[in-house]
Amino acid sequence: MEITIRRATINDVITLSTIARQTFYDTFTGTCTEEDMENFLEEYFNEEQVARELSNPDDQFYFAEVDGEPAGYLRYMEDYRNFPLMKQWKAMELKRIYILKEFHGKGIAQKLMDFLIDVCTKNKYEVIWLGVWEHNLRAQKFYEKYGFVSSGHTHDFPIGNTPQTDIWFWKFLQKQ
Repeated sequence: MEITIRRATINDVITLSTIARQTFYDTFTGTCTEEDMENFLEEYFNEEQVARELSNPDDQFYFAEVDGEPAGYLRYMEDYRNFPLMKQWKAMELKRIYILKEFHGKGIAQKLMDFLIDVCTKNKYEVIWLGVWEHNLRAQKFYEKYGFVSSGHTHDFPIGNTPQTDIWFWKFLQKQ
């Protein structure tokens, strides 16, 4: 099994929208009403929205591909809007890292995380931060293996009318 990473382009709108919808649904189904889930997926993962995000040169999307087929994706951007405290450092927000269910446990998320850490280190970022759902213990353990820890801060991340809370995790990078 060969895992490669490539930047998503505007030509990948349909593929990215499809994978984003599926992986978000698989991760959060059962945590809200089906109506809230469907409305959320339609608002944030429709092709027009994904095309807008892909067209932003600061918004970085990368696919992890297994034997040439997308198995998951990574989204990151230097963006301080959601957590202004981060402005005191050169910080990168890991916005999304999702892997299709059938590829869980095959090292794909690790490959994407290694890629992100390498990009951030080479570009002299001081910290990487992300929001992780308070009840997603699998994801929290994954991030902790990479040295991410809870910042002690949280934020609301409702799915429709269903309240949810994310914990801000961060990882400070070693200066090289």
